[in-house]
Amino acid sequence: MIICMSEIGVRRRPGGRSARVRQSVLDATLAVLAEDGVDALTVAAVAARAGVHETSIRRRWRTRANLICDALLSCSAQQLPIPDTGSLREDLTAFATEAAAYDATPLGRALLHATVMPTADDALAKAREDFWRRRREPAKVMIWRAVARGEIPATTATQLVLEAIVAPLHFRTLVTHDRLDERLPREIVDLVLNGILEPQP
Repeated sequence: MIICMSEIGVRRRPGGRSARVRQSVLDATLAVLAEDGVDALTVAAVAARAGVHETSIRRRWRTRANLICDALLSCSAQQLPIPDTGSLREDLTAFATEAAAYDATPLGRALLHATVMPTADDALAKAREDFWRRRREPAKVMIWRAVARGEIPATTATQLVLEAIVAPLHFRTLVTHDRLDERLPREIVDLVLNGILEPQP
């Protein structure tokens, strides 16, 4: 499910033509990204799809990078479900499987590209921080529940565990472009959890 939240980027008076035009441009940007990918996106293509002049887009967003970031970060790209299976291994495997499936979509790949694209816009840089916080914070409950059940030590570094699981997925998507096969999520989770549970000398 994709839930668009027009709360990122330049803030305008709610309602009115300005808000409608902005939303039309953001929707058009997402559509072009999903169909053609981030590398093929042009301001001209977005303007044609949104039915606005290119100058209107350039005046508001200034750069192509800002437009892409605003469109993707103003849309809560996919709220990944937080599993509750009663087992940390199964919770993390299900979570990683959902993340891998989304990263493999055109919009998922475009979102990841947007989160690493350089921008001089402070508002958009802050939006990226907020996006990752919204993705990361709810997932921490899986670790906290496992600590409460006695599955893992209370000293487990919650954020590091989550980063260790999703980072290989993002690395393959952004850097190596290796296929995210269906076995990968469980293999990553097993590797991470075996490291946590390995007896320390």
